[in-house]
Amino acid sequence: MAPTKGSITRERIVDTALARASLEGLEALSIGELAQAVGMSKSGLFAHFGSKESLQLAVLDAMLTRFGDTVWRPVKVLARGKARLQALLPRWLDWLDGEVLPGGCPIQAAVVEFDDRPGPLRDALAASQRRWIDTIAREVTNERPAADGQQFAFELNGLVMAYTAARKLMGDPRARVRAETAFAGLMDRFGLL
Repeated sequence: MAPTKGSITRERIVDTALARASLEGLEALSIGELAQAVGMSKSGLFAHFGSKESLQLAVLDAMLTRFGDTVWRPVKVLARGKARLQALLPRWLDWLDGEVLPGGCPIQAAVVEFDDRPGPLRDALAASQRRWIDTIAREVTNERPAADGQQFAFELNGLVMAYTAARKLMGDPRARVRAETAFAGLMDRFGLL
């Protein structure tokens, strides 16, 4: 079935909003500015979503899909466990560095934006983060069944957050080397090297 004009327009709006959200955050999305950026009226853009929150949820879904396509799906073809984990970090760091979106990882920014704000956006984001942690943990236990995969995933997620702060906020030119060194230590400690 061929895409409709409406679905093509909606996709263009979401893509534009996703690029903006990677730079400014989900909360900063403005219906008026977004309408201007895609060459539509505010009411025309609003008709595709019905509310700012619905737009934000669509953008969050696009973020997660793009992350999955960029970071997870390419490593998922590898053998479960160690091979996937070793291939994961470079792809994740590239994603954080803005290889795909101009501002880097909008998911991390959304976590900070919505961690204390109850509602559908926070709920969707929290559920996605739980799934991601569980995915990483499962790869650990596929390789080492007795290992605490949740602990590994927690530490890897913390490493990635530290990398973002060092690289993007503080401009540390050695941030990637530091992240790779920390990851090697984590893998070794869990018997995954």
